[in-house]
Amino acid sequence: MLGFNQFLIYDELPLWSAPFGLTLLDTIRLVKGINILDIGSGAGFPLLEIAERAGKTVAVYGIDPSADSINMISKKIELKGISNAFITRGAAEELPFPDHFFGLIVANNGINNVKDERKVLTECCRVLSDKGQMVLTMNLPHTLVEFYELFDQVLFERGLAVECRKLKNHIFAKRKPVDYWKEAIEKAGFTIRSINVDGFKMKFTDGTAFLEHYFIRTAFHKTWEEITGDPEIWQAVTNKLNTMAASNGELTMSVPYACFDCYKAKHP
Repeated sequence: MLGFNQFLIYDELPLWSAPFGLTLLDTIRLVKGINILDIGSGAGFPLLEIAERAGKTVAVYGIDPSADSINMISKKIELKGISNAFITRGAAEELPFPDHFFGLIVANNGINNVKDERKVLTECCRVLSDKGQMVLTMNLPHTLVEFYELFDQVLFERGLAVECRKLKNHIFAKRKPVDYWKEAIEKAGFTIRSINVDGFKMKFTDGTAFLEHYFIRTAFHKTWEEITGDPEIWQAVTNKLNTMAASNGELTMSVPYACFDCYKAKHP
């Protein structure tokens, strides 16, 4: 859990989530007079942006399990004077809202890290109005594939089969493929209108810069170290990344993502 002082600089997160979010913002339909839900509001994007774009006839609610997130978003709402945005602390598996309350639900990479994404989707179907829209973005299994392939290679070369399995399980737990999401969304009671697969690149001078980047340290290091905390392994991974960077002139990391445009009922 991040402390509040750390959270003050956690606004770097929108730089990561902005490409997903821009696609999401292009996909949603803003209708006057509806309620909107943002799941996993984080540092407040796209919750606050949607609230300002939608105008005061629309109420936009965010939900996030982090107390620091709630504190940060509350301060932003106050400082920006946004009267139609509201933030609630809670788990998306048990949404504290009545049936059919929302005309639009969004989650900008906000369902990847929940404990039970299928229960979250069922809850979304419950609180969404008939023919209401749900737009979800999530990064895909090949996110940072350049790093993960070298990490797996180092583990394999040392005969660490258990750690190799942990790595594969970690990738699936955090970044599921499009077909998995498609099946889960449809099973929860939604019709998928479109799936937009896109992506972006993150460039670094070398592996050292990549691994020392604040967002990478904050968002990824803990789970990576649960696979192995052996400093020799990490030095070997760093060396391979630096060799790749020297060969290519830079280190490029891929971040593919998908945007699902869904409806609660069949839509023409």
